[in-house]
Amino acid sequence: MGQENRTGLVLEGGAMRGIYTAGVLDVFAENRLHFDGVLGVSAGALHGCSFVSGQRGRSIRYYKKYRNDWRFMSFQSLLRTGDIVGRQFCYHDIPERLDPYDYEAFYKSGTDFYVGCSNLETGKPEYLHVTDMLGQVDLLRASASMPYVSRVVHFQGKKLLDGGCTDSIPVTAFRKMGYPRTVVVLTRHKGYKKKPEKTEMARVFYSRYPLFVQALSQRHVVYNRTLAEIERLENAGEIFVIRPSEELKIGRMENDLNIIQGVYEIGRRDALAKVEQLKEWLDESWEKSETEKMYRLF
Repeated sequence: MGQENRTGLVLEGGAMRGIYTAGVLDVFAENRLHFDGVLGVSAGALHGCSFVSGQRGRSIRYYKKYRNDWRFMSFQSLLRTGDIVGRQFCYHDIPERLDPYDYEAFYKSGTDFYVGCSNLETGKPEYLHVTDMLGQVDLLRASASMPYVSRVVHFQGKKLLDGGCTDSIPVTAFRKMGYPRTVVVLTRHKGYKKKPEKTEMARVFYSRYPLFVQALSQRHVVYNRTLAEIERLENAGEIFVIRPSEELKIGRMENDLNIIQGVYEIGRRDALAKVEQLKEWLDESWEKSETEKMYRLF
């Protein structure tokens, strides 16, 4: 397939708000939507990988089963291991044994899977290609390793943390990487604007990484600028966006399984309301790109 026709899917993070994305992706899977490339950030990467492997329902299933296990995500895990999200439990025990991840299906999917991470030394985002989910699971972990409550992830000489710190919604980057027909799943409702974050703690925690601290101080600027660009591209018909139809009222460390299920259902509802429109957009954008390619040939 020519680069002009490649379809991309960009998945925003947002801690427990990401279960909204899981609902959207399950509807995509039910409708057999396929993308040439998927780029997930933080929770978007966690749920995106199950979409690529074709495991519909896996995210909500293991969240409901293990969310209240201290090894999943808890301050007890932070005190015991240095990571608020349990490294062994979440990235090895669950996918390798308790709720097996389909590594073979991921490999055979025909979808290129990328995760967004933040490089502490450069203060810049990294968009890393995951080709072996078992062997490169630390890239997935790095993308979702929230600052302050996670240890730095070392991978091939790079020091990495949560991709949302530097590029929460990498739609511009993914289009430049060769996926111009891009669908974006957000986890904030329309009209949301990010406020400046206090960075006093960042200067203490990450004193050895001044460029990362600077990135954190500018996070709201980058995020709000990205939202404006997304709105421009959406209005121009160049991308397709699914966002929460209402504010997602869920805590970053949510334990209430009814709330988790409820946010997942909002994701399903919003996706079902737009899935036919999405199919039409994908068909129309494909036809448009084919026509433009023909004009260039003559």
